[in-house]
Amino acid sequence: MLTDYHVHLRQDHIDATAENHFTTANIERYIEAAGQAGIQELGFAEHMYRFTEALTIWDHPFWQEWALDDIDAYCEVVAASPARLGIEADFVPGAEDRISNLLDRRPFDFVIGSVHFIGDRSLDTEEFTIWDERTDPDEIWRRYFETLADAARSGLFDVLAHPDLIKIWGRAGRRPSRDPRFFYEPAIEAIAETGIAVEVSTAGLRKEVGEIYPAEDFMEMCVEADATFALSSDAHEPGQLGFEYPAAVEFLERHGVGRIAVFDGRDRRLEPVARTVSS
Repeated sequence: MLTDYHVHLRQDHIDATAENHFTTANIERYIEAAGQAGIQELGFAEHMYRFTEALTIWDHPFWQEWALDDIDAYCEVVAASPARLGIEADFVPGAEDRISNLLDRRPFDFVIGSVHFIGDRSLDTEEFTIWDERTDPDEIWRRYFETLADAARSGLFDVLAHPDLIKIWGRAGRRPSRDPRFFYEPAIEAIAETGIAVEVSTAGLRKEVGEIYPAEDFMEMCVEADATFALSSDAHEPGQLGFEYPAAVEFLERHGVGRIAVFDGRDRRLEPVARTVSS
């Protein structure tokens, strides 16, 4: 079994409208590409903040700018397709009940949880960036992984997206002064306690950092914690589906992981990971 769940029907720019991307024809393009990549289970997980309903959760200026679409129209078109219906939902501390209300009212097969903000500052956009000359990388890394732990313990999510996202951001590639394993520990403890699936994502191979999420040491700690894993590419166009999956399969096998999570109606089962993939 090969899955690709963390998939977006549109590219990450504000002009990528729902009218042009949340369509049967566009979904069929992804389904065809998934078949060519050897992916047996395809799911879509559009960013929560792109929907107007997300403003009931958080009215941050970034969300106000991007929240343009109707979540139920998205759910309807995907649910009518052979693909699994998912969403990438940002974890907003203090808004757990509001997030739950939004998620529980829709027929999602899976919910991917992500951390893109620390407080009201962004990890991965120039606007509202947390990275400046005054910030201490050690403090940001600490807060990021503590927030990731809170996201895992919230019970809102089925999968933790790109769990060490922080490694690719920051001017001049700002890294902590301590061994990253020190900062991983709170998140690893939460993963072990909750059993939430950890995303193995090839998206990092498309970034300057040039490595899979999570990093080798993070992955080793997850395996020691008896974690479950999900496999995705974080594709934003059909050609990115199954991106560098041979490397992902080798990564999983090297760490002794033989099964990956598959979702249906937010129920999880484990399936053997395929040993070969289409090139």
